[in-house]
Amino acid sequence: MIALLIAAAAGFLVSVFAMPVAIRWLRARSLGQFIQEEVEGHFHKQGTPTMGGVIIIGAALTAYLAAHIRIWSAAEGFHLSVRPFGTGGLLAVLALVGMGIIGLLDDYVKVSRKRSLGLGKAAKFGGQLAVAALFAFGATSAGVSTQLSFTRPLGIDLGVFFVVLVLLMLAGTANAVNLTDGMDGLAAGSASLVFGAFVIIAFWQFRHPEFYTASLDPLESGIVAAAMVGASAGFLWWNAAPARIFMGDVGSQALGGVMAALAILTNTELLLVLLGGLYVAETVSVILQVASFRLTGRRIFRMAPVHYHFDLKGWPETTVVIRFWIIAGLCAALAIGIFYADFVNSGLLDVPGLR
Repeated sequence: MIALLIAAAAGFLVSVFAMPVAIRWLRARSLGQFIQEEVEGHFHKQGTPTMGGVIIIGAALTAYLAAHIRIWSAAEGFHLSVRPFGTGGLLAVLALVGMGIIGLLDDYVKVSRKRSLGLGKAAKFGGQLAVAALFAFGATSAGVSTQLSFTRPLGIDLGVFFVVLVLLMLAGTANAVNLTDGMDGLAAGSASLVFGAFVIIAFWQFRHPEFYTASLDPLESGIVAAAMVGASAGFLWWNAAPARIFMGDVGSQALGGVMAALAILTNTELLLVLLGGLYVAETVSVILQVASFRLTGRRIFRMAPVHYHFDLKGWPETTVVIRFWIIAGLCAALAIGIFYADFVNSGLLDVPGLR
């Protein structure tokens, strides 16, 4: 429990205090965001420093390291030592950094060529495939279940197709977070709620290893999730309207990648659909918009993703963001409720010592 608190606190402090330094550095080099012409009412954000996701990643890594450092123990008193790093935590870090590098390259292309289009589809997919393959290899070698899971494995073994699942989850979640990252604070605030839910899930699995035998290093997953809560909240401090900095693709790709990794490591792959219900809704709105326009020539929404629809209807940006946070919170709470209900229905609450 202390390690989780240290990770969250360190992630927040590093992020919130490093961000203004990054803002000044990025502004001095004119590394700013490019706004699509279709997004009416947001042109004033043109030039706002971007790539703040680098600080989120750095803060999370620092927090993950800090949570493993011990300076005192009941047996030895004050004594500096480092607790061993678990495979599960290192795999989550791999997804965080690997997907973040892809996003960073995407951002670099945008700012260097001064356009809103970054890496080509082939290059981005190739990078995501490489990260997914490395993650899948490491996960299976460490003993992660290759069965499809909801709150725990369902008995459907994917075998070699587990790599395909990992790719779909990493790329799909990263792109979904990227689509949601269109208003000040929207992606960072909702991500904090999702990572908070993963802290609860991972810690519960750590406390009940007899029941969650397929999970890999749940405490390590919880530490990474807690570090992401703190780092995202620290970024949100400066990204809240009016945003002083944007996370960029390096942030959205990293956040989405580590979300998917945590779902795989905690055997909650299908539950992630509900945990990240807001991201699913944003992605579905784009799919529906494109399908409707191609099939009928008509649009369902004024603009997709759906948060822009409400923006164009006249809702203030902060109203859209806060209401979408509420939706994200409700989705996360419902997912945790289902996760706990599965444990209750298992009958283990009647076993002494497992309550």
